[in-house]
Amino acid sequence: MGVISVPVSQLKSGDQIFENVLTKRGNLLFEKGRFVTPKEIEILRAFFVAFVSIESRDTEATEENSQNQQDDLNQADVPFFEKYDNLVKLMRKVFHDARNGQIPPVLEIRTQLEATLQYIDQYNILTFVPKNVRMGEYLIHHSVMVCLTSYQLAKWHNFQQKDWMPIALAGLLHDIGNVKIDSAIFEKSSKLTTAEFDEVRKHTVFGYQIIKNMPAINEGVKLAALQHHEREDGSGYPLSLKGDKIHIYSKLLAIADIFHAMTNERAYRKVNSPYLVLEDLLKESFGKLDPTLVQTFINRVTSLQNGTLVRLSDNRLGEIVFSDRSYPTRPWISVNGVIVNLMVERSLYIREVIAKFQ
Repeated sequence: MGVISVPVSQLKSGDQIFENVLTKRGNLLFEKGRFVTPKEIEILRAFFVAFVSIESRDTEATEENSQNQQDDLNQADVPFFEKYDNLVKLMRKVFHDARNGQIPPVLEIRTQLEATLQYIDQYNILTFVPKNVRMGEYLIHHSVMVCLTSYQLAKWHNFQQKDWMPIALAGLLHDIGNVKIDSAIFEKSSKLTTAEFDEVRKHTVFGYQIIKNMPAINEGVKLAALQHHEREDGSGYPLSLKGDKIHIYSKLLAIADIFHAMTNERAYRKVNSPYLVLEDLLKESFGKLDPTLVQTFINRVTSLQNGTLVRLSDNRLGEIVFSDRSYPTRPWISVNGVIVNLMVERSLYIREVIAKFQ
């Protein structure tokens, strides 16, 4: 078969890319041999690629190749997504049973959690979006994501390995007290009233009461359910604890809890940009959150994002090409080959993280 150069506007699903496709800054966008799907065409347009060299077309094979390529892409993360879905399914049952007064089955939870954590390298905190989310199951998915993120942060911050699993378990169970709160409150399309917020605050005590008699878990897991809304300056709840009176697991979980609460869509508000949330966390580290844990979280979450496609606040699409460690939440963005330094152009920010392609 020969090679032809075609305008991106004439690409078809199933076309096979013959030469590596580069951005205008020379970064690899797609490798030679990749089959084109509508997703690739969208990205090529976003980066203003005009022409692509492809293998001469075999009409009969085109659609089959497209489907095979899409299947391969979908399969890449299948093990992690399968384990994630299995963990969600288990936690759905755990939450239901806890609502009826049953103690969570620690051995079953730990076994499923260990199976999921084997694939933690496939979990990208900034770009991960759960599939098959059922109506009314925000709290379950939130708990699983806080679990995974807390586990990552514990590793990044050099916690002893014996603490990694308990911290992940604490993440899974930190919000279980919400099963005792009227579910209608969480499904409201408007902000909570003062009375409703006071009711929600009770979930920390309820959660501690639910898991305090669980066998074979350490005190830090139990205290994380009680203390994850405490703050360094004593402004948190339920006990207004300060500084070293707050368990280290609780301090770590607070960061993951805030991040996912703010970046996931709720009935009363849309998704927030993860980069704006990271900036909010940085502000909160001055007095409310543990500053060393926040710094570790921000540095590690942003350190491997070069090559990530993002949408700016002015609706332009671009690619992260450099993250200054002094200002990790405001990286350099390549937009049609022109560098936008968000540290300099303060009025702009990353509105949406779309995907990572390198």
